Amino acid sequence: MTGVARLSGVDLAYLRAHPEHLTTFLRHQRIRETPVGGGSICRASRLTLEDGASAFVKFLNDPTEETPRTRVPPGFFEAEAAGLGWLRAAGGAPVPEVLAVQPGLLALEWVEPGPPTAAAAERLGRDLAATHRAGAESFGAPWPGYIGSLPQPNQPPHETWAEFFVQLRLLPHLRTSVERGALADADVSVMETVLSRIDRLAPPVEPPARVHGDLWPGNVLWSEDGTAWLIDPSAHGGHRETDLAELALFGQIPYLTTTLAAYDEVWPLSDGWRERVPLHQLHLLLVHTALFGGAYRDQVVTAARSALAA
Repeated sequence: MTGVARLSGVDLAYLRAHPEHLTTFLRHQRIRETPVGGGSICRASRLTLEDGASAFVKFLNDPTEETPRTRVPPGFFEAEAAGLGWLRAAGGAPVPEVLAVQPGLLALEWVEPGPPTAAAAERLGRDLAATHRAGAESFGAPWPGYIGSLPQPNQPPHETWAEFFVQLRLLPHLRTSVERGALADADVSVMETVLSRIDRLAPPVEPPARVHGDLWPGNVLWSEDGTAWLIDPSAHGGHRETDLAELALFGQIPYLTTTLAAYDEVWPLSDGWRERVPLHQLHLLLVHTALFGGAYRDQVVTAARSALAA
């Protein structure tokens, strides 16, 4: 293809071979685009290609409408694409294929939504164990990370999970939460106690697992083919208990007990993992106070106190 010579359309095979041309086709309206649900950071569409296949594409929202909560630094989609590819390479839980990534655009394999089922939940548990077991070279990741619109530090690597979790997952979002007035001095004091006792509260030492990193229920996509897909990751080397704890946040995924039982059958969890759930959940809860303010303050404090009582 030279310039825009092939403006008759594009099929999935062509898009895979020439992802750099996607913006040209969109600009010239040669691909049917149907808006779908997006969010405060991105708008999203379903693309219908000339072979009948579909793709999912999301774009950064208009930068002129940014707020501190939605402002995203460069490399946002590139980081997500790196994480998706890394998780997909594990061969465990299904992850959409990255079709194209550009500074303001990410195109992915389309997954047809479907209802959650017990069978899909059981498979998710087994698949997630396989993803985690693929491992990571270290805690963190070689690419700069993001979670929502917030930077998520991934480097430098740390020798222990406890140090990594405090320095790169809790402290950055605690600081932001305080700066934005989401947490009071008494709340910070409880969090500081958690941080000071992390070596006692941390799970048994394990090698870094290959984790999704933002696995709240909204990032599990139940599909028409009876599987559960992982989407919108903040992927890195971490502790596998963190992903499992996040599945229980904000109402929890359907059939959570089935997922956890299947996981534990494939890769048994260490004693006391249930008591450590609040500790792992502190990460995403602090992300929410950093992004959305004091509405999540009580959940942070409750989780911190539960972690200390475990």
